[in-house]
Amino acid sequence: MYCYLYRGKLLVSRHLYPDLDRIPEERAALFKDSIYILNRLDPARSRRSFCVSSPAAAFPEKEGIEMLMERDAPAGLPEWLESAIQKRCVTSVNTEYPSWRKALYSTLPEKWRVNIAGLGDVGGTLLTGLRLLGGNVISRIGIHSRSINNMKRWECEANQVLSPGGGTPYPPVIMLGDDEIFNCDLFLFCISAGVPPVGQDSGDVRMAQFEANSRIAAEYAKKARKAGFAGIFGVVSDPVDLLCKTVFLESNRDENGVLDFGGLAAEQVRGFGLGVMYARAAYYAAKAPGGARFLEEGRAFGPHGEGLVIANSIENYNDALSLELTEKAKKANLYVRQQGYKPYVAPALSSGSLSVMALIKGKWHYSSTFLGGVYMGCLNRLGRCGTEIETNRLPSPLYERIKTTYERLGEML
Repeated sequence: MYCYLYRGKLLVSRHLYPDLDRIPEERAALFKDSIYILNRLDPARSRRSFCVSSPAAAFPEKEGIEMLMERDAPAGLPEWLESAIQKRCVTSVNTEYPSWRKALYSTLPEKWRVNIAGLGDVGGTLLTGLRLLGGNVISRIGIHSRSINNMKRWECEANQVLSPGGGTPYPPVIMLGDDEIFNCDLFLFCISAGVPPVGQDSGDVRMAQFEANSRIAAEYAKKARKAGFAGIFGVVSDPVDLLCKTVFLESNRDENGVLDFGGLAAEQVRGFGLGVMYARAAYYAAKAPGGARFLEEGRAFGPHGEGLVIANSIENYNDALSLELTEKAKKANLYVRQQGYKPYVAPALSSGSLSVMALIKGKWHYSSTFLGGVYMGCLNRLGRCGTEIETNRLPSPLYERIKTTYERLGEML
């Protein structure tokens, strides 16, 4: 193992970097923070950086679905490095990204600047939730729409959401021009061009939106690249997971369409769609025999739609109950449409506002993050050392369900 000192930061690797200054391990062992493990992995299938939350994740040969599993620690890891990993003080950095050095200086804001593009049913409801909840952690919310009248409406209405007496802080809402949308820490893509009208719901409604929404997402991905965007590009529009992949790929193509990985790092893109599927499963679990402990032990994995995996419990997995909850959660939106309404309130709040607030606060939440070339929904949190994915000793039947979904998503895009 090689140890390097780079601008006051400790870099550790199993690879030799001749251009970096080596230091003896005895000196490296004195570092308690600002520790980075350098790895070399295919940037098309790995993140630029992530939080090393267990010794097993220190020197991965690849990234993939196995990152959801608890694994045994590798032999030979020095005690000082293991201790730092357990304290969440270590970040893995993939030096195959041209911009890998930027990961050494990535920091989280004290108060976030959030921008929302798209002020339809979902975007407007999400904005309302963030205005109500975000006063202590969001400095301001920028809004953008192709309709100037819609922007004016939401700027006026959102800023009039206020508690009596004015003692509660609320983030101000401001209108944005085209050249300001990526002046933020978190950009939320809520634009949707292909929502089928109520009554015209043949097949998977979310997949029907992909063709139209992917073209718009690609346009914004290129804008993010041009702007040198360093924040998080959050996808709220459907289908969340595939649009995340579209954004990642399109932002990393040069003017000739060649992948050069000069755009968004894989972990900069995340999708907000799984939160409502967990919430829907919890709704039905409360009504089902044996579902009482879902909120403590239940989990959700995969996409916001076909391929969803609900587990009634990580500790006491019941395959039949889990499959039942999965089907009910998948069809909950169709039930609302059958009543004559668009099902946007729960998604905008559970997947949107509440999950975004959890992300900003560094709390566990459901969102789609990059796992070996696939954007996969799972429980994760964002800390100062990067994204940490929850790992478990998954029962074999559950792992196989998750793996099937993972492989299917990988084949789709």
